[in-house]
Amino acid sequence: MTRSHEPMKSLFERLRARRLASTFVLLATLSVAIVAGSFAAHGVRGQEKQISSVDATPLKVVNSAVAPNEFVKIAKEVGPAVVNINTRTLPKQSMNKGRVNPRGGRAIPNPHQQAPGGDDDQEDAPQQGQGNGNFQDFFNKFFGGQIPDQEGGDDGQVRESLGSGFIVDSKGYIITNNHVIEKADQIYVKLSTDPDGQDLGRPAHVVGFDKATDLAVVKIDASTPLPTVKLGNSDSTQVGDWVEAIGSPFSYSQTVTAGIISAKNRTVEKGASGQFQHFIQTDAAINPGNSGGPLLNMNGEVIGVNTAIITESGGYQGIGFAMPSNVVVSVYNDLIGASHKVTRGSIGIKFNQGLSGAVNRVYGFKTGVLVQQTVHGGPADKAGLKGGDIITTIDGHQVKDGDDLVSEITSRRPGSSIRVGYMRDGKSMDTTVTVGDLDKVFADQGIQTAEAGPDDKGDAGESKLGLVVRQESDSTLAKLHIPGVVIQSVRSGSFADLQFLEPGLVITRINKQPTGTKEQFDAVVSKLKPGDDVVFEVIDPRHPDNGVNYLGGTLE
Repeated sequence: MTRSHEPMKSLFERLRARRLASTFVLLATLSVAIVAGSFAAHGVRGQEKQISSVDATPLKVVNSAVAPNEFVKIAKEVGPAVVNINTRTLPKQSMNKGRVNPRGGRAIPNPHQQAPGGDDDQEDAPQQGQGNGNFQDFFNKFFGGQIPDQEGGDDGQVRESLGSGFIVDSKGYIITNNHVIEKADQIYVKLSTDPDGQDLGRPAHVVGFDKATDLAVVKIDASTPLPTVKLGNSDSTQVGDWVEAIGSPFSYSQTVTAGIISAKNRTVEKGASGQFQHFIQTDAAINPGNSGGPLLNMNGEVIGVNTAIITESGGYQGIGFAMPSNVVVSVYNDLIGASHKVTRGSIGIKFNQGLSGAVNRVYGFKTGVLVQQTVHGGPADKAGLKGGDIITTIDGHQVKDGDDLVSEITSRRPGSSIRVGYMRDGKSMDTTVTVGDLDKVFADQGIQTAEAGPDDKGDAGESKLGLVVRQESDSTLAKLHIPGVVIQSVRSGSFADLQFLEPGLVITRINKQPTGTKEQFDAVVSKLKPGDDVVFEVIDPRHPDNGVNYLGGTLE
């Protein structure tokens, strides 16, 4: 039996031998391919293998003619009239030596700290501390400084900063922002044609400044006529219009950026501080150093002065503000006048802006201005106007709101007369008012402080309104001529809390009903029911000169 398997066994061995041989040949072939690929790759990476490039075509710059767009044309036309403004603030110990423009600085207040009421006056903004970080947030100051905006210090260091401006008169008159030059002891202007280098530029002198609009005019000596810009009509601009900005952001002079008008009539600061600052908002890139430079329309006309940005980083975030050219022209013409100051009319009133609908309904008006207080002895006071009156017309023209009233009155010259129409207790009345000088009318407005009085028992308003009041001692409120009850406490989340009432304020009337005593207060509150409009007339005894605030809403 074993013999019969011999031929079969030999066959299997021969087949296995052939299979092994085939496998060896396949492996050898793969090895050669891998080695060959490795050599080829090594030749490319290491440049060991010479490759001929005789068939490669050299590149050439195409010299085709591209028609310049409007931005190019404007930059070439307007650029020569845009200047760098360099300022130096000397150490404190030498502040009285060689000053070019001595003045105190002004910090821009936080716009979220809304004043209790607006004026037809622009009072100096409250002084606030300056931060030490580079490129401070807009909410502490307007931008413009390349170095933190500080006064010279006892460390003997000279502070330098940079801004922009533009020439409006070939004799050397330049418009810029007041905050660019207000703390400077030395001001220099560098023209676009001046050589680069360490030279700060030509000495400049302040012609005039206006804090209310943050505008200033400076002048340099010019032996030959200088290039100028044209002022356009900012009122004719529209949201969505293309605009171009030119300035010196981060010390890079003659920098051009473009964008659109994002909004108009933006008020950044609330209350009296912002009543003359109604900006054009733009998304054209504006950064520190652009301040004072021009914002241009597509005709190459200045329609705004780049003034401020809102930023968290200190740089461009797409929200910039420019003072409209129509305001700039008016301010400039006053600053180059004999007095070198802006004169604004005033009738001596204070009023609330942004009143709730409840106030309008209770007092029966949709448009107009509810007078908060008249300045004692001022034009309105002499003409018989008083707090609680609703001004509806000026010389027969309808008054829409506080901005409309401010615009109408401040444009009048002191000494001129206007006819004021108003509502009092539902009756239409009118009177003639002689316009005064705003600065003089609001001069010497003192601040009185109320004395603390003993607590009084009672909580008639707690269940409905969420507040407890006390009747102040006669001697305390009598000194301030404030008939009312003092808020002792306010429950968090209550109706009173939602109307921004707080302890220490004095409620003089509710829905036009007097609350001079605790009994009167209880009687008025007891009649209130859900769905009623409730308006509080409130005075802060710490600042009685601010007059009456009208706070209210609908009771739920």
